[in-house]
Amino acid sequence: MRRYARTVVAFALATSVVTGTAGWVSEDAQQALTGPPPGITSWRADRVLGAELPDPERVSPVEVTAFFDGLSRRERQLLLVRHASVVGNLDGAPLELRYRANALALATADDPRYRSLAAPGRQILAFDPRGRGQVAEVFGDLRTAHRVSVVVPGSDNDAGTFDRKVAAHGAPPGMARTLHQAAGAGTAVIAWAGYTTPVGVGVDAATGRLAEAGAERLERFIMGLTADGLPEPAVFCHSYGSVVCGLAAHRLPATDLVVLGSPGMRADDVEALRTRARVWAAKAPTDWIDDVPSVRFAGLGHGTDPTDLAFGARRVPAGDAEGHAGYFAPGTESLRVFAGIARGAAAGEGAAR
Repeated sequence: MRRYARTVVAFALATSVVTGTAGWVSEDAQQALTGPPPGITSWRADRVLGAELPDPERVSPVEVTAFFDGLSRRERQLLLVRHASVVGNLDGAPLELRYRANALALATADDPRYRSLAAPGRQILAFDPRGRGQVAEVFGDLRTAHRVSVVVPGSDNDAGTFDRKVAAHGAPPGMARTLHQAAGAGTAVIAWAGYTTPVGVGVDAATGRLAEAGAERLERFIMGLTADGLPEPAVFCHSYGSVVCGLAAHRLPATDLVVLGSPGMRADDVEALRTRARVWAAKAPTDWIDDVPSVRFAGLGHGTDPTDLAFGARRVPAGDAEGHAGYFAPGTESLRVFAGIARGAAAGEGAAR
């Protein structure tokens, strides 16, 4: 009866939005940032090496890696200095080169929102200041890690809010940092705020439009990691980030997909995701996401709750996680199991089947 009532409410909400709330749509609607990195025009025109440079819109991350493998140290440094914004965001480029390129780009950025990202010692793997800004940060040593994880956050995350102190364990670097600390030696974790997320609760958050654009960016980002010789990652997807992961699942090179606080993955069950990765799901009893109807209607909603038994995901205990942002809080059962997954444990060290 409760499920039926929620479905009726969802249908009524969808109908009202579609038929008469255009103002709500326009107020919160975000323009997805897509396409090649910033500075691409000068990169495409540059013949400093005697030939065209690889165009990110025409070549794969594997081809980018092959290109850089054929360069001398001097040639790599030359491209870094001339095109820091491109190199720092070029999936498939050597990660050490990307760190240096993004440090250079951040050192010259004049936006006060990004000053903290330029602090010494931070490993910024991507930085794009366009729009609301996008960023990825690494915790641990990616080059020597035996196991790698990527954290994909949900709504209201961008380069400007990346370092917010409120709900620290719910912000991308806080989630990644605590996961890395819990998983321990031999692991590395990436906080990836690399797509345009919804702002607030509006139509963007209820549809898959931004998630579709984000899925393409996530796929290319992870393909760039594996092309550079890193192991296939476990991908942890929070809230709207799980919609992104659901749409990307069939083409993501990943060992595990872990969704937490998910409104749905735009799939009826694990089989519909068409992934060879193990799929896990967690939802805290106090998470407000449980009040979001698990339906899709008129383009709104994201479908089946991944924690439903019928969905077929492995359950992650989250009884002591608090609210929507408490899954990575130190001492929680959910973080303990997440750490096991990040280490590559066969059964997540205590997860339910």
